[in-house]
Amino acid sequence: MRRACDSMKTEAAIRELIERRADAFRAKDVEGVFACQSEDIVQFILAPPLKCAGRTTFDRESMEEWFASFQGPLGYEVRELEITATDEIAFAHSLNHLTGTGTDGKESKLWFRDTLCFRQIEGAWKIIHEHSSVPFYMDGSLKAAIDLEP
Repeated sequence: MRRACDSMKTEAAIRELIERRADAFRAKDVEGVFACQSEDIVQFILAPPLKCAGRTTFDRESMEEWFASFQGPLGYEVRELEITATDEIAFAHSLNHLTGTGTDGKESKLWFRDTLCFRQIEGAWKIIHEHSSVPFYMDGSLKAAIDLEP
């Protein structure tokens, strides 16, 4: 029975971390986003390049520039969140909805898939791996299917 309780406690901590991260995106809070990640995070995210490792590629300056490309706060919704957790490691996947208005006035709406891996580092859960993606149309156009909704 103790194992189930530990697993439930871990799942609750992971849900709270995911919500803190979503809040940081909504507020365009670079430090808040980075606080949820390990220093040696490996990311396969929507922005180039194909792989980001640690803080050398997608750094604070890149994220600040991206956040600055939007007017006001961002919309960031996490749906269909599923978490698998042990005392040592946890995985989560979800469908996320990112919305905002660019500095050019253009509205952006994007649903994407997100998979996260977590590990405890110095007593705190941190994201050690992230994989975000959008599907693409397999009709030969290779266009991202950004018009899909759950």
